Amino acid sequence: MFVQRGGGVFACLLVLLLPVLFPNLFSSPLGHASPSVFSEWNAPKPRHLPLLKGALQRPSSYGWQSNPWSPLPDQGWKSCKSSVTPVLPRKSRGYVQVFLDGGLNQQRMGICDAVAVAKILNATLVIPHLEVNPVWQDSSSFTEIFDVDHFINVLKDEISIVKELPKEYSWSTREYYATAIRATRIKTAPVHASAKWYLENVSPVLQSYGIAAIAPFSHRLAFDNLSMDIQRLRCKVNFQALAFVHHVNELGDDIISRLRYPSAKSAAVDKTYLQMTTDQKAIQEPLKFVVLHLRFDKDMAAHSACDFGGGKAEKLALAKYRQVIWQGRVLNSQFTDEELRNQGRCPLTPEEIGLLLAALGFDNSTRLYLASHKVYGGEARISSLRNLFPLMEDKKSLVSKEKRAKIEGKASLLAALDYYVSMQSDIFISASPGNMHNALVGHRTFENLKTIRPNMALLGQLFLNKSMGWSEFQKAVQEGHKNRQGQIRLRKEKQSIYTYPAPACMCQAL
Repeated sequence: MFVQRGGGVFACLLVLLLPVLFPNLFSSPLGHASPSVFSEWNAPKPRHLPLLKGALQRPSSYGWQSNPWSPLPDQGWKSCKSSVTPVLPRKSRGYVQVFLDGGLNQQRMGICDAVAVAKILNATLVIPHLEVNPVWQDSSSFTEIFDVDHFINVLKDEISIVKELPKEYSWSTREYYATAIRATRIKTAPVHASAKWYLENVSPVLQSYGIAAIAPFSHRLAFDNLSMDIQRLRCKVNFQALAFVHHVNELGDDIISRLRYPSAKSAAVDKTYLQMTTDQKAIQEPLKFVVLHLRFDKDMAAHSACDFGGGKAEKLALAKYRQVIWQGRVLNSQFTDEELRNQGRCPLTPEEIGLLLAALGFDNSTRLYLASHKVYGGEARISSLRNLFPLMEDKKSLVSKEKRAKIEGKASLLAALDYYVSMQSDIFISASPGNMHNALVGHRTFENLKTIRPNMALLGQLFLNKSMGWSEFQKAVQEGHKNRQGQIRLRKEKQSIYTYPAPACMCQAL
């Protein structure tokens, strides 16, 4: 008996310690179709079962609004048209290089800032260098993601841009700056530096050497106290000049066609559809779809310090990952899970974002496109969301393996594809704030497109109330999101111009 009892205790301890001893088995990113050992052994159960049951039985009525698909009314804002024709400076003061880190959307903002800085300095911009993404190990270059000729052409009257440096400056490479301190490298640019700082600190380097390389560069230009011409130039880059390469757009159009015309999924029907004229296509009523950016990957789950219902194995796996990646430094870890949720600092799980959408009036006939790189917990984690929205699709379900080959394993190109589809969707919603959420909120605001911003603090409090029924939850959600559908919000001091393009880059219609 003693041996058996001791063996049982040892077995229990072994199960608990497995995530610590073998973290790769438990904390690796989990794909849509590739559940991990963690998700197979300890599949997370629904945390809000009464609400889930109510949502599954919900009547197909729209509640507080006539139709959740109704587009945003005209809000009286539009993109500004300059009355002054831009003129290039007679002579460039030299070449400016920038080295950008982060993911696609952080790099996107850096590119816009790089154009603005080059304009401030009257310099020629070299196509920005994108650093290897440290999380996803993506080495995609600018020209692999963005249409470089379109980029240069749209901005040709504003700024001089070159794809490569002239031969006399060919020594100015990333490797060159990584080996020693260089006189031509600017590495002291403060976060949100002013235009005056660049004129005082970078112009002399350009004058002396004809070239200046700024690294690091992300978030190195202020959002305030800049001329209106510079602000509008940043928006012009973001909303007009940065177009994706052809094969990303082509894949995106393919996905959009299959979402709007699901009968075109089969090869035969698809071929017929592609041969149809524009007028013939117009006869077929296109279906509407929602893009959900399900930002629930390993890093998001670990960095939040919240409890996601995966039990002790999940807690140990995430704690181990935090220790390895951030040496245990998670800023909000001193708060309890309840305190974090009350403050709206916990990312929504797939189950919770599904309940939010259901409460807003979307039913089980809603076509949902899942924009996400990896989901922590795999299929087990998103099963509740799939039960609520069985017509949920993603890249793998809509695009053949052959067509995905050009972007498979490249996080930036996958994100670019999701960005493109998101901009064409009827509604966009992100499960938690982040760079992609901020970028798309701003871009869709600029285009007056419907974008739902979850009220994180409200939802955190609602999900903590275990006695709340479905009707009460639905009413609270609807009331709390009436003015979070894409209505214009004017930018406040220090806020990003890319998330809040009004009023600097949008004008009120007369």
